[in-house]
Amino acid sequence: MARSVRNPKMDTRSARLKLTERREPYWTVISAGCAIGYRRGTKGGTWVARFRTENGKQVYEALGAADDARDPDGLTVFSFGQAQDSARAFFAQAARIDAGHEPEPSGPYTVKAATEDYLAARERRGSKGVKADRYAANARIVPELGELEVKKLTTKRIRDWHDGIANAPKLVRSKATAKKRATKAIDPTNVEEVRARRSTANRLLTILKAALNYAYREGRAASDEPWRKVQPYREVDVAIVRYLSAAECKRLVNACEVAFRNLVRGALVTGCRYGELSRMQVKDFDASASTISVRLSKSGRPRHVALGDEGLALLKKLTAGRLGNELIFHRGDGKAWGPSHQQRPLEEASSAAKIDPPATFHILRHTYASSLAMKGVPMGVIAAQLGHSDTRMTEKHYAHLAPSYVADTIRASLPALDILEPTNIVGMTA
Repeated sequence: MARSVRNPKMDTRSARLKLTERREPYWTVISAGCAIGYRRGTKGGTWVARFRTENGKQVYEALGAADDARDPDGLTVFSFGQAQDSARAFFAQAARIDAGHEPEPSGPYTVKAATEDYLAARERRGSKGVKADRYAANARIVPELGELEVKKLTTKRIRDWHDGIANAPKLVRSKATAKKRATKAIDPTNVEEVRARRSTANRLLTILKAALNYAYREGRAASDEPWRKVQPYREVDVAIVRYLSAAECKRLVNACEVAFRNLVRGALVTGCRYGELSRMQVKDFDASASTISVRLSKSGRPRHVALGDEGLALLKKLTAGRLGNELIFHRGDGKAWGPSHQQRPLEEASSAAKIDPPATFHILRHTYASSLAMKGVPMGVIAAQLGHSDTRMTEKHYAHLAPSYVADTIRASLPALDILEPTNIVGMTA
């Protein structure tokens, strides 16, 4: 954000009251060819901007009332600093026109337009995750804030929206033909549910801020102050990593329909994402090297996943005698698994296997990585297998599961206190 220019005669309303009433504004130069003026009238002052073109012509723009009688709101009444922010937007537009470019589109510039411009810019750069962010924005940002003008956004309005998301029911998967998305109310006494909703609110706030910052950098917003003041919820982004035991994995696999069972097995023995598995072709499997190639990943970088004995046996079985361009994992009818084909059969299998909460493909991925971490596999190796760009995310989720000198020393050194009563209760393992 550009620094405000100081002028002792303009900075405060008390200083401006000492100025003589006159038609000609009192000018303060902001930069070469750009100035902001204060016109002192009988009923208070107003702000005006002045831009000098390359041929010396002066172009003026009325900005709004000064905060002589009312507190500034950044919409109709401006402090000296707010008036400078508004003037800079005018200077950018005037300079664009003076340089022979088309003016920015007229009319109100809304949050919806800012979001679309930001996501389109990311697509042009080849950024990953745009589809998911657009889906989230259309579901939670645009309905509430989309029609508001960016210049009229206030800190309170954004905070209210952020808090509303944190307390709103969770959107659940609905049929494409459904007229309205189904929702599931959160339990305010459930700490994990509250944390998850606040984490979702933070992710949406990140998307909104990124879109508004893009608008600010492009000269479509006079100031970034309204959203810069909104802070995310603290300590809500570290989820408890849920992973399945070996017995749960076996029950889940046995409860799946045959074609879907292979997909679940594939997730457990490779740690790959659902989308990565659904795109895998026979030619991606290298039996001699015991690897499977992921050509298109979330990070945009291909990788080779090393296979263990079970993974190698599974892939040999599924690829035997098949053409290289055929899908390794496919539905019972031979068609590809689609973007939303996985969750319902996984929930049904989880229910039959008595796994609660139901498993997801993300949990299957966690199960794979957690198993490696508990066997002492270095974080860098696990990160490479999962396709993480570095070890930060891997360490965040799995480092606490890895054997460590501290944990081993504590367990070996704690004395036996003999404070538990004998019991013949045995936990269920299957």
